[in-house]
Amino acid sequence: MSLTRKTVAKTIYAKESEIIFTSCGTEANNMALMSVLHRKNRGNRIITTTIEHPSVLETAKRLEAMGFEVIYLKPDKSGVVSLTDLENALNDKTLLVSIMLVNNEIGSIQPIADAVRLTKAKAHNAYFHCDAVQAFGKMPINVQKLGVDMLTASAHKIHGPKGVGFLYKSQKCHIAPFITGGGQESGMRSGTEAVPLIAGLLGAIEDLPNLETTLLKMREVYNYAKQRLIENDIAVINSFDEGLPYILNISVLGYKSETLLHFLENKQIFVSSGSACAKGNQSYVLKEMGLSDKHIDSMLRISFCMDTTMDDINALCDALTTAKSQIRKV
Repeated sequence: MSLTRKTVAKTIYAKESEIIFTSCGTEANNMALMSVLHRKNRGNRIITTTIEHPSVLETAKRLEAMGFEVIYLKPDKSGVVSLTDLENALNDKTLLVSIMLVNNEIGSIQPIADAVRLTKAKAHNAYFHCDAVQAFGKMPINVQKLGVDMLTASAHKIHGPKGVGFLYKSQKCHIAPFITGGGQESGMRSGTEAVPLIAGLLGAIEDLPNLETTLLKMREVYNYAKQRLIENDIAVINSFDEGLPYILNISVLGYKSETLLHFLENKQIFVSSGSACAKGNQSYVLKEMGLSDKHIDSMLRISFCMDTTMDDINALCDALTTAKSQIRKV
């Protein structure tokens, strides 16, 4: 377990003592946000965005019900939050800012380092938390350069086992334990550690290819998929090229997402109609970006990985073309 902690720390340029193992990214996000409960004598404002993962948004709503003031920043049409809006929301009562690094539905990348600098300049009591579940293992992450106080990640996003994640907590960040008991994880998260899963996280990290090289490959895959989808009039593109190329969000206008999903599943092609936690609801991310219902109702999220090939892209595009010829439009 100590080797995993050392490896995780090295991967994000942290200290071993700053890594806390959790059961998943959701737990790590909860740990970070709920830390404000023990600091409420210093303020009551929390700032986040309207396009965060549900584990952040639902926890923020819970804190709001407890009396905290929560400010929700909206993204622009490319899915990026304005630094000006953040600056206007910051005050001396701000306890926490929580902004994700990469959005899990459209792949937009937030300017975290700049957001941290603004936060530290205007809100001296504030900690900065970053949900990096969608970014860890897919793009270089340096917590020192980002300047974040807390950062979360999960093993399953890099082909590791489900049921293990971690919270990076800077030594300068002082929060109360999330789960009390036997004092595991330096007293920050008591409970018997899932050693086999933690070992699986180590294996997943050790199997990661060079991130810079892989990013270049994923950009080629992303660009090829985008080109085929546009040139063959298959779909419109909702993602923006400035985002992480592991995610391509599209809308096959005139066709319901769920109908397309089932059609593709029958051909052993698996995409999604939103995040894994959306539970069949409309994408609130696309809605916050200002997209119309016809775009949202026909949305597909295509996730790529290091094993994705151009043949896979061709199979997807051919299947969608066939689907449009066989499925009744709505």
